[in-house]
Amino acid sequence: MLRQSETQNVCQVIPFQMEIMCRHRDYLDRWIAASQPMGICDADIFPAEEKQAGVSSGYVLVWVRETSNPAYKVYSRGNRWIVMDAVRDTTLGQFASFADALNMIRPVLPVKQGIVAA
Repeated sequence: MLRQSETQNVCQVIPFQMEIMCRHRDYLDRWIAASQPMGICDADIFPAEEKQAGVSSGYVLVWVRETSNPAYKVYSRGNRWIVMDAVRDTTLGQFASFADALNMIRPVLPVKQGIVAA
């Protein structure tokens, strides 16, 4: 028979965590090119400073023409993509796909069902 301390070690929950992958990078490149006439200057992918359970190990910062500081931050938490106002540090929305998250910032690319950037 297992003792209580042994059973606690057996049942560990590993949180689901999406990562930024090559298909996301490709979609980000196309999105930046399409959204530049609408005020997006640049975007880049950065590694997270510290690893958190259930949160992606990387995030996207998006710059707009009006400010030298990043305007938006996009990262995953569990199975959702989070868009934050990077200036005010507030959550703007949670989305089922990476494409939907970028579309919330600037809707410049068509979003289809089953899109590869999910």
